[in-house]
Amino acid sequence: MSVTAARGFEAAGVVAHLKSTGKPDVALVVNRGRSKAAAAVFTSNRAKANPILWSQQVMADGVAEAVVLNSGGANCFTGAFGFQTTHATAEAVGEALGVSAGDVVVCSTGLIGVGDQQFRDKVLSGARDAAGRLRADGGEDAALAIMTTDTRPKQSVVEGDGWVVGGMAKGAGMLAPGLATMLVVLTTDADVDAGALDTALRHATRVTFDRLDSDGCMSTNDTVVLLASAESGVVPPQDEFAAAVTTLCADLARQLQADAEGASHDIRIEIVGAASDDDAVEVGRSIARNNLFKAAVFGNDPNWGRVLAAIGTTGADFDPYDVDVSMNGVRVCHAGAPDRPSTDVDLTARDVHVLVDLKVGAVEATILTNDLTHDYVHENSAYAS
Repeated sequence: MSVTAARGFEAAGVVAHLKSTGKPDVALVVNRGRSKAAAAVFTSNRAKANPILWSQQVMADGVAEAVVLNSGGANCFTGAFGFQTTHATAEAVGEALGVSAGDVVVCSTGLIGVGDQQFRDKVLSGARDAAGRLRADGGEDAALAIMTTDTRPKQSVVEGDGWVVGGMAKGAGMLAPGLATMLVVLTTDADVDAGALDTALRHATRVTFDRLDSDGCMSTNDTVVLLASAESGVVPPQDEFAAAVTTLCADLARQLQADAEGASHDIRIEIVGAASDDDAVEVGRSIARNNLFKAAVFGNDPNWGRVLAAIGTTGADFDPYDVDVSMNGVRVCHAGAPDRPSTDVDLTARDVHVLVDLKVGAVEATILTNDLTHDYVHENSAYAS
């Protein structure tokens, strides 16, 4: 179990035929606990899907009782009709559960522009069906139902002292800052109020999901929701709870990276010696978004010149002729000049570690990305077909 590992939660995943595969495509997670405290983080993309617009209103008071999610259609740029579909979905769940529609978070993922009457009818039917199939062990079904181009579900659990944090995620492309093309539902049976949930979640997403940059593309539907049932009766120290949420999000982020569309290498870009956190992240992200570098890694070519060229486009504080670059433990560049020969670097394994020392401070940050492959191009050129 994952999203239902915490006490007080039930979930379901059902087939609503939104996808041609006939696989589950509507999921529902419900908080049955004595507390309904919640927090959420949404995409920073100004082009927001209808479920985001709705769910931002739901989360304004820090209370949520259920999260309904569909794959097979983003319900984005579908006009007023699409927003009405989101509202109707929340109402259908609320009616089935006997709760207010204003306490139902709605999430969608799939193609932009999908959200016609047929889509609405299927989503509403699926939501009602899911409400009738809720189980305390339904987390696996829910995790399967939110998948799009994912090849496997993403689930994780972190145990505290008498309490648990669990979660599920989907996402395999458009993984960039502002979260990713991902939906994440986290649950806990710890007794934590909405303010503490929000603090822990925002810190966790900042150092995990927001540092996963697969292809530099930002989605319109990104959502991470954290629900607390208080069913354990334990009020954990804030630092312990926040650490558990961060550990959980880090594990889910790594699972998202490992399932990135078409990827053959998982690349960990570690920046050290930076003057500030912003500088470290900017430098790491510049490398992660450099297509020449990513294509080189796909070809098992340790082309460290592309690393230096990428960081030279940033406004970070560093001397480009005093930078060290190591790849998989081999320092190939020292003080802006060649060091050990590139032939000493083995990039044939899936895991790739790039270490960049800026030598101007003591701040570190790590960005996760993947290589640029033929399969990625093919999958995204044929996504709508």
